Formats: sequence, C-alpha cells, structure tokens
Amino acid sequence: MILSGNSIQAQLGENIKIDPFRPEQLNPNSYNLRLHHELLVYDNDELDMKSENTAQKIIIPEEGLLMERHKLYLGRTLEFTETKDYVPMLEGRSSIGRLGLFVHITAGFGDVGFAGFWTLEMFCVQPIRIYAGVEICQIFYHAIEGDYQTYRSGQGHSGGKYQNNRGIQPSLLFKDFEKP
Repeated sequence: MILSGNSIQAQLGENIKIDPFRPEQLNPNSYNLRLHHELLVYDNDELDMKSENTAQKIIIPEEGLLMERHKLYLGRTLEFTETKDYVPMLEGRSSIGRLGLFVHITAGFGDVGFAGFWTLEMFCVQPIRIYAGVEICQIFYHAIEGDYQTYRSGQGHSGGKYQNNRGIQPSLLFKDFEKP
C-alpha cells in the first residue's frame, strides 16, 4: 500500500518528517523534493569500490549549471526526511526524466527508520542546465508488514553508515570491505 498525499500530510510529525514542508509540493500520492545548491563530482575517472574516492564540491550558480553527459554528479535534497513505520521510496519526476536527466539511478529504496538528506546520483544523456531549488524528485511511502528493525547507525550489513547525514554522501561502500 502506498500512502496518499492526504495520508502523508496526516502522518507529519508522527511517522513522517519532511523539513521544510511546503503544502504546494504535496502530490496525490507523493511529495516533491527539491535540489540543494551543492553537488559533488568524483576527482578520478576510475573509481575503486574498496577505496575511499575523493570528490570536489561544485556550487550551482543562480544562472544554473550545465551538466556534462556521461559524468556522475552527486546532489542532495533540500529537505531532511525521517520515516517511522513506513518504507520511503524516491523516484525522479517524470518531467525531469523526459529531459534525459536520471536523478536517482539505483538507490531509490529507503529503509524504515532512515533519517537524513537523500543523496541523488544524477546522470544525463545530453547536456542539461540544472538549477538549485528545482523540484527534482518525489518521495512516496509504502506500508510495511510484519516485525522489523529500523535502519540506524551501526546496524545491519550497511551499518547505517548514511543515517543522520548532514550533506551529500559519496559512496561509503569501501567500509563494507573493512574487517572489524
């Protein structure tokens, strides 16, 4: 079951947190999230899963930023979200996809209990100018059945390494290769 927009709004402050929340971004069964003005771009063309890969910060100017094709940009949402008792999911908006911009390539499935900003893996098929503050993706919520544990720091295979983030999160996969 996917929550309706009215149910999302009714759950605010109880099981769902969206900060800041603006009613005009609420849809019939999702909520639009906006793009922050900071991006990260990896320093090297070749990345290594077992290593920490460095990245540089880019600021999207007021006149927009022309994204290069075949280059990965990491962005984040302006909104901080937290979810209890629901599984948050993130998808790019169809209007954005129709311009050839892939917003959340592979990691749109959130964990119940996740709290933080969403890191967006952005890739374009042709050059496109993007702007800070644009409603770039949408979050929606699935009900969860059965007993569950919430996503939290230090728990599970992923170790909750992205929990309570405060900015764009480059890949922390290298931590999975570290021996305890």
